[in-house]
Amino acid sequence: MLPFPGRCFSPEPIRIGRQDISGILSMPFSCQQCGECCTKMGYVFAITEEYGNYEYLVKNEYLGDTSRVTVAPDMVPLFEDRSVFESFPRACPFLRIDRTEGKAFCTVHQTRPELCRIYGCWRMLILDWRGRRAGRVMHGSSVSFDDDLLRHIWDSRIRNMDSADDEEWQQKVIRILQRFGYTVIR
Repeated sequence: MLPFPGRCFSPEPIRIGRQDISGILSMPFSCQQCGECCTKMGYVFAITEEYGNYEYLVKNEYLGDTSRVTVAPDMVPLFEDRSVFESFPRACPFLRIDRTEGKAFCTVHQTRPELCRIYGCWRMLILDWRGRRAGRVMHGSSVSFDDDLLRHIWDSRIRNMDSADDEEWQQKVIRILQRFGYTVIR
């Protein structure tokens, strides 16, 4: 099991500030710890107050809401390493990358803001035969490719495929990709 399983579906309305964003979030996901989702979140979250003992008040610059977050005790050494900002100057103030593991970590994961709790960066993760990310299907059928062969397969066999039922569409996509040696995680 991956380290940060999550679900971006809630039977209750999902609100950020006064905005209801329930309709755009509906699929389960498991974090692959690539950190990509947080590399620009410095535009969204700003530390507005430091309370000591690695506790902070962060403000969502777009919505104006605030959250109190605390760096997990086991994450403090990683949090002290600010080298992530050399590669990603606008990263979330709490994103860190463990160079030895090659994985990204949210150092305030247990107390992270609501926006982070409901975010899922993909609805289908596509892995190549080596288990490496080849692409992601995000909301709807929007796709991000890391693999030229996958792009070709998608353009020639999947892009114009229609189905009224989303589950049926996903099953067709999975069968096609499996025939080409890909693994799909949803």
